[in-house]
Amino acid sequence: MGLGLRLPVSASISNDAPTGAALIDPTSEPEVLTLQFENARTVQSLYAGDASLLKTLEETLGVRVTTREGWLKIEGEAKSVASAGEVFEQLDRARQQGVPIRRFEFNYALRSVVEPNGDKRGLHALGQVKIHTSARKPPVLAKTANQLEYVRTIETNDVVFGLGPAGTGKTFLAVAMAIAALRREQVGRIILTRPAVEAGEALGFLPGDLQEKIFPYLRPLYDALNRLLETEELQRYLDRKMIEIAPLAYMRGRTLDEAFIILDEAQNTTTEQMFMFLTRLGTGAKCVVTGDRTQIDLPPNRRSGLVEAIQALKDVPGISFCQFEECDVVRHELVQSIIRAYRLHRYGEPGNPAALPAVRERGAGGF
Repeated sequence: MGLGLRLPVSASISNDAPTGAALIDPTSEPEVLTLQFENARTVQSLYAGDASLLKTLEETLGVRVTTREGWLKIEGEAKSVASAGEVFEQLDRARQQGVPIRRFEFNYALRSVVEPNGDKRGLHALGQVKIHTSARKPPVLAKTANQLEYVRTIETNDVVFGLGPAGTGKTFLAVAMAIAALRREQVGRIILTRPAVEAGEALGFLPGDLQEKIFPYLRPLYDALNRLLETEELQRYLDRKMIEIAPLAYMRGRTLDEAFIILDEAQNTTTEQMFMFLTRLGTGAKCVVTGDRTQIDLPPNRRSGLVEAIQALKDVPGISFCQFEECDVVRHELVQSIIRAYRLHRYGEPGNPAALPAVRERGAGGF
C-alpha cells in the first residue's frame, strides 16, 4: 500500500462527493487520513468497485470516505479514522497476497476491526496458505480464521473431524486438500463417500436403477471436484481410479492404503457405519470426516455415528476436531442470518451448536 498521509485539520477537503452520509461529530475537529495507491483500479479493488461497501464502513465507523484516481481519503474522529485505515491496510495486504476482495472479504476485514471477537490476525493472514488443485485453476484460499485452522489441522493430522453448519466450506476444503495431496503424490488415490440416507427418503422408493438412485446423494461431491479441476483432469482421474466416489456401504470389508478418504454428511451415519468406516484406514491413509450435528436425518430410534465418534475419540492422539460457527458461512450473506434465526426460534439459543439440547444428538432430526 502507498504511504498514508495524515493531513492537517486546516487542509482543504476535496469537493468530490463522499460515498455516504456518515455521522461525524460537528463539535470536534475532523481527522483526515489520505492513503495513496498505485492507481484508481487498485483503489477500486479494495472494495470490489461496490460503493455500498464503503457506505457500510462509513455508517459502521462514523467516518466519511472519498475516493478519486489513486487515493482514498478518510475523515472523522481520530479513533474512527484509525480503525478505517486499519481496514484498508488489511484489504491491501490481502490483495497483494492474492486474496480476491469481494463483499465477504471486505466485511470480514471490517468485522475484524470492529467486533471484539473478530479475527485480530486480519484478512491478509488468510492468504498465507494456498491450496493448489490444478495448473489451470486459481489456488484455493481459506476465507475465515476457522477455515485456515482447519486446513492446517488437515496438514498435520491423519484423522480430522470438520463440524459445523452448512456452507462453512468443510467438504470443499477437504476435497481441495485431497487433490493437492494427490498432485504432490502424498497419496495414491482419493475416496469420497457419503451415507445414502437423507431427508427421510429410502433408496428403494426412488425411481431408476441403483446408479441412478445413488447419484443424487453423491452429486455435491462431484460439484466440488468440478470447481477444483478442469473437466478433462477430473475425467482422467476417474478413469484411472485415482478418484473414487461411492456410497458408504461400499466401504465395508476394504482396507484403504495410501488414500485420502473423505466421509461427508457423517451425521447421517449410524454408529455401526461410523465404526466400520473409521476402521477401514490403512497404512499411509489420511481421513477427513465432515458433518453437522444439527442436521441429522436418521430415524428417531437410531443414534448418529458422528455424535458417538465425537464422544469416543475426543482424547485419542492424532485425531483432531475443528468446529465451525455461523460466522464461517461463506454462502449468500443471508445464510448466516437464516441459521441464527432458526436456532433462536427452535431452541432459544443463538450460540455454539455444541451447546444445543442433546435430544437432536440421539437422531431426532430437527435443526
